[in-house]
Amino acid sequence: MTHKILLAFDFGMKRIGVAVGQTVTQTARPLQTLLAKSGKPSLDAIKHLIKKWHPDALIVGIPLNMDGTEQVISQHARAFSELLREQYHLPVYEVDERLTTKDAREQLFRQGGYKALQGGQVDSLAAQLILQNWFVENGSPPSRG
Repeated sequence: MTHKILLAFDFGMKRIGVAVGQTVTQTARPLQTLLAKSGKPSLDAIKHLIKKWHPDALIVGIPLNMDGTEQVISQHARAFSELLREQYHLPVYEVDERLTTKDAREQLFRQGGYKALQGGQVDSLAAQLILQNWFVENGSPPSRG
C-alpha cells in the first residue's frame, strides 16, 4: 500500500477542526482548530497546513440531520469543500459527520471534565474522528493520477 497523508476538517461557522492521518496504519490525530468568520477560515492558515503536511487528499465532514437530510450548514460545508478543491487542486472527499462533535465532547469530558472541553480541542478531535471513520469506510483514497 502506498503511504498517503490526509488532512480532515470538521467544518463549523466559527471554528474548523483539523486532523492529520496516514493510510499505512490508518491512524489519525488532532492538529489544531482554525477560527472562521461565517464559515470562512483564513486561507493562509490552510495554505500553511497544506505546505507543512503535503496531503494527498482532503476529507471534509458534512453535518447532516439524524435522518440524513441536509441542513443549512451542510451547504456551507459543501461550499468549503469546493473552495478547497479549487484552491489546492487536491481530491476532496465529503463524509457524513453525524455525531462526531457529540462523540468528541463525550470523549474529552471523560478524560478531563468540563475543563477539557475548552480551547477548541473538541473541533480538532471531531476532525480526527471524521478521518478515522473515513478509514473504516473507505480504506485509502485512490492514487492521484
